[in-house]
Amino acid sequence: MEQTIKFPVVNLSKLNGEERDQTMALINDACENWGFFEIVNHGLPYDLMDNVEKMTKEHYKKTMEQKFNDMLKSKGLEKLETEVEDVDWESTFYLRHLPQSNLYDIPDMSDEYRTAMKDFGKRLENLAENLLDQLCENLGLEKGYLKKMFHGTKGPSFGTKVSNYPPCPKPEMIKGLRVHTDAGGIILLFQDDKVSGLQLLKDGDWIDVPPLNHSIVINLGDQLEVITNGKYKSVMHRVVTQKEGNRMSIASFYNPGSDAEISPASSLASKETEYPSFVFDDYMKLYAGVKFQPKEPRFEAMRNATAVTELNPAASVETF
Repeated sequence: MEQTIKFPVVNLSKLNGEERDQTMALINDACENWGFFEIVNHGLPYDLMDNVEKMTKEHYKKTMEQKFNDMLKSKGLEKLETEVEDVDWESTFYLRHLPQSNLYDIPDMSDEYRTAMKDFGKRLENLAENLLDQLCENLGLEKGYLKKMFHGTKGPSFGTKVSNYPPCPKPEMIKGLRVHTDAGGIILLFQDDKVSGLQLLKDGDWIDVPPLNHSIVINLGDQLEVITNGKYKSVMHRVVTQKEGNRMSIASFYNPGSDAEISPASSLASKETEYPSFVFDDYMKLYAGVKFQPKEPRFEAMRNATAVTELNPAASVETF
């Protein structure tokens, strides 16, 4: 189906001028009706973004590509003769920034790459907190409300999933990343501006998230749906594979701390729609086993603590 719907792109520089109200309204509409939007003029230095992209692609070629090819052989995926539904066509590693960094524990990263990712991560952390305050303003919550709820006793969790999606000979046989919603808070994605692949589900259709130079894609996780009592939604999304081009994806997850108590904001609660209250780590333990399943049963399970213990998590998932 040809895509005719316009994906929301927000120029953050307009928040400082006469078009602030319209820009805030655009953010609110995107959160209510898309669960995704793309930001430009966000304040991240373009030279830093270019450097991070360059070194991420070099790191993949130098240290990750052979491991990916070895994985394909070990799983018998070189020819893709039948559809594969339990493996993702991706090469990844994870960086944890908060509450404690593992940046210097990751093998084979150059000092220059570590320094750039540390700088990039800190700037994304600040951007995430600013965006959360803009969501608070749109929701009628006091400034800092979401950050405070995410804090727990040790502060928020913040980490980055660095992925490459190599060319795939038969894209129809396997996904780069299977359909899911994100478990956490707010996600900031720096994606390849030449190779596409990210899609979200809207009104029954798969919509491409356009690759734009120096943009950051924002999407909302399950926790923001709970806190807003469904006013904002986490949305199903996936990565489709491509025959040509290696797609870079650097997704940073600003999540609640493990012991943060998550519940709908009292000003947004209603008897008609009632989301559960829980400790974030309990939700993540559940999510680990059912990531690629619909979110609604997860919310229902969290209403019933005994249901959580009956599930047997079987999949590894980023928790940071």
